[in-house]
Amino acid sequence: MKINDPGALALTGERTLPGIASENYWFRRHEAAYEALLPHLRGHLVLEIGCGEGYGAALIATVARRVIGLDYDEMTIEHAAATYPQATFLRANLAAIPVRALAFDAVASLQVIEHVWDHERFLSECTRALRPGGMLIVTTPNRLTLSPGPDAPANPFHTHEFVADELVRSVERCGVDVVDVLGLHAGGWLRALDAAHGGSFAGAQLAAPPQEWSVGLAREVAAVRTADFRVSGERLDTCLDLVVIARRPQ
Repeated sequence: MKINDPGALALTGERTLPGIASENYWFRRHEAAYEALLPHLRGHLVLEIGCGEGYGAALIATVARRVIGLDYDEMTIEHAAATYPQATFLRANLAAIPVRALAFDAVASLQVIEHVWDHERFLSECTRALRPGGMLIVTTPNRLTLSPGPDAPANPFHTHEFVADELVRSVERCGVDVVDVLGLHAGGWLRALDAAHGGSFAGAQLAAPPQEWSVGLAREVAAVRTADFRVSGERLDTCLDLVVIARRPQ
């Protein structure tokens, strides 16, 4: 089964699919976070909560012992299972995940928490699945760069967007110990594109549908590579996405 015609999807950064030129910036941005986290997942039994199209679970499967991906959307799960046989995909309510407690070496949830309504319940479900000593990885857009200002998130798919300290506190309240807080940053070429597009290359993409982009903007988007992003613990206030790594106590 194929997912709905990608050309019919609004350019929001949600439901990002590989192989679509107009979605390439968002896809590479998400892929860069997965690649940076692979060393933490090597040899593990991994649960990905909110796996979306499945490309991330497939990437994790290149280093993990086994990967199970969960998502609520039935069509998305059917697509992922048909496209990425190297991982297992199941449909699930992410507020009450159908897995045993203490079952996984690692739980990863990338760009999901900003979509759920009950963040504490969601994180408690993530940690419930972890064995003692298991690792929790959560990423989410940085509110300071995605939706600066006091207003509600500009993205209609987001219920809440976090800053670093707030996300750390939320994770710690669920009984795990935060061991690292990182940020995904734009590299030099992407920072130059930010400057060239009035301060935000991503904003320029969201300002109009792809069919209305200039030839130059379309070419720039299609040229973005995973290597154009970097993950580090520096300047979390200016990062694009936050990355929190925690462990369940032994």
